[in-house]
Amino acid sequence: MDLHLRNKRVLITGSSSGIGAVIAKTLAKEGAIVVIHGRKQEQANKVAQEITKDGGQAFVAVGDLATNKGANQVAEKILSTLDGVEILVNNAGSYEERSWTTSQPEEWAESYNNNVISMVRVIQLLVPRMKQLGWGRIIQIASGLATQPNAFLPDYQVTKAATVNLTVSLTKELSQTGITVNTVSPGLIATEGTKNIFHQIALSKEWGKEWVEIEKHAMQEYWPNPTGRLGRPEEIANMIAYLASPLADYVNGANIRVDGGGVGAIN
Repeated sequence: MDLHLRNKRVLITGSSSGIGAVIAKTLAKEGAIVVIHGRKQEQANKVAQEITKDGGQAFVAVGDLATNKGANQVAEKILSTLDGVEILVNNAGSYEERSWTTSQPEEWAESYNNNVISMVRVIQLLVPRMKQLGWGRIIQIASGLATQPNAFLPDYQVTKAATVNLTVSLTKELSQTGITVNTVSPGLIATEGTKNIFHQIALSKEWGKEWVEIEKHAMQEYWPNPTGRLGRPEEIANMIAYLASPLADYVNGANIRVDGGGVGAIN
């Protein structure tokens, strides 16, 4: 299937590693011109080089989106080099292992800045040019925890619920501009970072050493779902690729869960 993404300009925030890097590589294979973003030049360069070596087109924009200065730096690089982007994937974010009893209000504010305000900065800097182009895609990465929260990582979960709300509000703001805005909410995804964490947990819980066994226990304890496994980064990237394409013109304001059925909600 041709997704008609050839030469579409795309910024994927937080794409120097993890799911973001996989999204960038997937879109590049579809012919998109991708901007690799991160806070570390060397990491971003590595992903960009892997893409160009594979025949794709990639640029690098480095900056800390948790600051106005860093966000401006990223936007200025994109506007001066590519004259903007048609597609924005807001993937950058962070979390710390905090609980209700140990977290401080200042840490909640930090999470909100890292995971929500960082998106607002990029949107406000790049969407005016997108509106001038008359067509665009804005895709936020949230989490299944946005609609099915638990007691773990409360400050992080709240930011993901805010992300879903942000998407719907922005959809109304950009009504009839040719720009659609959607959210993708992954379940627990087996990135290299996630695997490393669960390998450490497996040692203390005696789950074994092989990933097949570890994944089974991780799924049962942390993300039980009817599919019976954790998600793959490529499965998130494939959904992003569809939503970014002209084929998804009528998908707008949606929160699409890619979670193996782990969220027990009908809307």
